[in-house]
Amino acid sequence: MIKPSIPKGTRDFSPEIVRRRNYIFQTIRTVFESYGFQPLETPAMENLDTLTGKYGEEGDKLMFRILDNGDILGKAKQAKDSKELSNLICEKALRYDLTIPFARYVVMHQNEIAFPFKRYQIQPVWRADRPQKGRYREFYQCDADIVGSNSLINEIELLSIYDQVFSDLGVDGFELRVNNRKILGGLAELIGKPELLTDITISIDKLDKIGLDGVKKELEERGIDALSIETIERFLVIEGNSEEKLNQLQSLLGNSVTAQKGIGELQEVLFSGDVSYSVQPVFDQTLARGLNYYTGIIIEAKAPSAVKIGSIGGGGRYDDLTGLFGLPGISGVGISFGVDRIYDVLEELNLFPNVVQQSTRVLFLQMDKESRSFIFPLLQLLRKAKIAAEIYPDIAKFDKQMKYANKRNIPFVVIIGENERNEKCASVKNMQNGVQKKIAMDTLTEYLKNTFKML
Repeated sequence: MIKPSIPKGTRDFSPEIVRRRNYIFQTIRTVFESYGFQPLETPAMENLDTLTGKYGEEGDKLMFRILDNGDILGKAKQAKDSKELSNLICEKALRYDLTIPFARYVVMHQNEIAFPFKRYQIQPVWRADRPQKGRYREFYQCDADIVGSNSLINEIELLSIYDQVFSDLGVDGFELRVNNRKILGGLAELIGKPELLTDITISIDKLDKIGLDGVKKELEERGIDALSIETIERFLVIEGNSEEKLNQLQSLLGNSVTAQKGIGELQEVLFSGDVSYSVQPVFDQTLARGLNYYTGIIIEAKAPSAVKIGSIGGGGRYDDLTGLFGLPGISGVGISFGVDRIYDVLEELNLFPNVVQQSTRVLFLQMDKESRSFIFPLLQLLRKAKIAAEIYPDIAKFDKQMKYANKRNIPFVVIIGENERNEKCASVKNMQNGVQKKIAMDTLTEYLKNTFKML
């Protein structure tokens, strides 16, 4: 006998969890729509050459490749080396994120799109990561991107979206941190190693996990000399508020035109005064996000410190992402919500509203066969009034049906027995307080609508 199981890093979602997740999705979707973003979906799998080389060294290692269908063994025999073998049997891969597929979509549909193009996308992605709390191999992303505009208004709008979504979800104590890839590029120029920008950012991105000494050791292993590491350390240990740190960087990176441009962009985004946030974004020069395609602002949303989860969202500016697919010169900027981690935050902080758990609001008990002809017309009236209602499918003991209602957290049950039929009424029991009332059948819908309004 096979023992039922699921792959590591994946999960089943019970009805209760699905409703809670849908609450998060709908909150985010509502904000996206209010900012003028349009919905988009792309396939679960992409051609391998669409994805590889776009996420850096670490990303390529975590990609789920898909074995090609057909004669795999025959193809293996024809391969001359391991690289050719890999290309023959793995032509596709599961989505690693939503940004690269979006860039591919923009290039393929460029003549149909009105630029700037604002899209949001809510779909699962897959990464062959080591499963742990808050990190899964299959998880949903919720992305919002704007392509075809260089305006920093877009960055301000995206930060505002983060602020509004987390506020609407009732999350207190979240952080919005920003940096600019140009500043990191200026640091690489300062030490005379612009070609090692990716190596530097990958190492800096691990600062929270391995500490400053760990970063210095990794930089050394990546071939960076002691004097350059000392300069990088001076960069990383700068302290103060956002304005103070940017002023210090203007001095440290004064010889880099690239860095000065990045500093200017952040000053406009952070201090323009055009938008008031419930939580003011802060500058963090240690924020690196080791993805190769970022060229401007880098954004990270962090969970409240009371919850040991870390990042719950991130994004940034990419000046030429579509150039990877033959359409150069289209700038974009986007953010992503880590829904699975947001779920863990809301659950740990007990922030899910009670109403999220309810689907069926009214359960009709089936006391005898004769009651069905009275129940079904009432069911249809309730459903037309947008009140979720159902009938217990079997004629069963009263206690059994009541236990079912309790287990499902259904707030009201309706009983139509012989006495109720004779009186043309229904007995309605409030499962929260135990109060039971007889209501005329022709006023049942109105009574329940008014009752739910008062809850």
